Amino acid sequence: MRNLARIEATPLQGFQIESRRYAKCMEVSRRVRWDIERDVIRGRVFDFSKKFLPDGLSKVGELEFLTGDEQTLLSQIQGRTYANMFGMVERFIGAKMLEVSREHALGDQTALEALVRFTDEELKHQELFRRIERLAAAGMTSGYRFVPRANDVAWLVLGKSTWSVLALTCMIELFTQAHYRESIAWDGNLSALYKDVFLFHWKEESQHAVLDELEWRREDADLLPRDRDEGVDDLIVLIGAVDGLLTQQARSDATYFLDLCPRLLTPDRIARVRETILRAYRWQYIVSGAEDERFSAILGDLINEEQGARIRDALAPIAAAAELL
Repeated sequence: MRNLARIEATPLQGFQIESRRYAKCMEVSRRVRWDIERDVIRGRVFDFSKKFLPDGLSKVGELEFLTGDEQTLLSQIQGRTYANMFGMVERFIGAKMLEVSREHALGDQTALEALVRFTDEELKHQELFRRIERLAAAGMTSGYRFVPRANDVAWLVLGKSTWSVLALTCMIELFTQAHYRESIAWDGNLSALYKDVFLFHWKEESQHAVLDELEWRREDADLLPRDRDEGVDDLIVLIGAVDGLLTQQARSDATYFLDLCPRLLTPDRIARVRETILRAYRWQYIVSGAEDERFSAILGDLINEEQGARIRDALAPIAAAAELL
């Protein structure tokens, strides 16, 4: 399973607040800060003659029986969900970062300011993705439905241990960067506005991933072994919950696509469309993050061999279903 095999323990060499790294995140944050309307949208709308997500993320190129226009439509549906998924997860990410920032309130003020800026940017990102959903809805046929409810998901996630929430957050924000750098940035066949959304998102998420790691390591340093073990259990539960949400959304998106498809597909092709969308979502939101080298390295620093094996065992059927074993 490629980098899943690297989820193993390595000793943590002590921990202390690294004000320099928090300060660097603030410096970069000030330099790259952007405005939704002035810098990202700029009065534009989506170009619906082009795809939203690259084929490497959407997997639409594997559906060779679809016409070019049909593949474009399916890419746009997945791209709409991709934006909505980030709007959803940033609800709980912002809330958790606001919570952990309080632990710095009477301590390191540089760390406090960095996390407050992080929270402010996450609120802006939520508004960006609400704006993107309105633009997508204006140009697409009615009937699309985003199944997860952001607050319900946030309550579920925030009910788990801080260690597990920071682990999930770090994984998400690392895979968003990888998706942009490795797929979205260089694809010239995507809607220009859609590409810019994730360019600007990436600029700020790069700092967030650093802060995620710092806070995750800080949280881990204070844990007893049994608390860390509980965190691993919670992370496994959260990954399973994400997979459940992906299954529901993939079903909804496939139905929407098939309703819009201008021709009737055979039952075996309908099944392939449904399977491919779910496979793509499992790759996008779980496996690509679990296999990320930086995430694997951080996680490996914090867990023991038995805990690593439990996480690998939990991920194995999801990776297998995504045909990435």
